[in-house]
Amino acid sequence: IATEEPLNPIKQDIKKGKLRYVANIFPHKGYIWNYGALPQTWEDPNHTDKVTGCCGDNDPIDVCEIGSKVRSSGEIVQVKVLGVLALVDEGETDWKIIAISVDDPEAQKIHIDDVKKHKPGYLEATVDWFQLYKVPDGKPENQFAFNGEFKDKEFAVEIIKSTHEYWKALLHNKADGGTIK
Repeated sequence: IATEEPLNPIKQDIKKGKLRYVANIFPHKGYIWNYGALPQTWEDPNHTDKVTGCCGDNDPIDVCEIGSKVRSSGEIVQVKVLGVLALVDEGETDWKIIAISVDDPEAQKIHIDDVKKHKPGYLEATVDWFQLYKVPDGKPENQFAFNGEFKDKEFAVEIIKSTHEYWKALLHNKADGGTIK
């Protein structure tokens, strides 16, 4: 999401003038879920998160959709929130919402505590992936609040609500978004 451009189009990420790609983290190739963002949320870089002790990453909240269908870039998907992971990425708070598409066959029966039963190893792989995904670029391993434990839906919804409030403040020029348009 190109937050520095009007209307925030979806574009290839660029770092230091070069296209940015996600490295393969053995045994995974690319992202291990459908990766997206929740609209109308913002992780405020001027606000120290009371949970992580770090400021936000200046982006919308990320979503890892764990359903069985591979989604297209830019596809809008209604999801059921399952939980959240508190990533600290290069010293910034970077919440990861874990969700499943409401049209997935498992959506009605799965909750964050059920993921281990229905998708063994998936949550552990998610923590490993986020911990290591920047290492191939010469950066240190990422850290987590709560020792990398996933928090439940209720906790996740509170994070979504607070980041929505930050987004509203940004929208009404009550927060400094820097170069965000």
